[in-house]
Amino acid sequence: MFPANAHVIRLATEEDVRALWQLAQLDSQRPLGGSILIGEIGGTPAAAVSLTNGRTVSDPSQPTGLLTQSLRLRASALHAVAKTPSLRDRLRAGVRVSGQWRPAVKAA
Repeated sequence: MFPANAHVIRLATEEDVRALWQLAQLDSQRPLGGSILIGEIGGTPAAAVSLTNGRTVSDPSQPTGLLTQSLRLRASALHAVAKTPSLRDRLRAGVRVSGQWRPAVKAA
């Protein structure tokens, strides 16, 4: 078990293609596709999860159990945020519009 600040979770970029391919080879799986979250331990990619289908790959020589769980939790949070309407849309849905604007106080 390692503290939460012992690993980094981030979205994979084009520079991570080789590292993701190597992770898939180490885990004897196909490479991940689509949007991917990658987890690093000590600056080295150790596990990854596909945001498209939830598949994971990890380095079997590293203790990645908790990191993989954290990746799945972060992926779930990103999906929940994507499904939630924006604050603007929620506020507009909660405010009833009644035609014309009227001043609150009449001028004397």
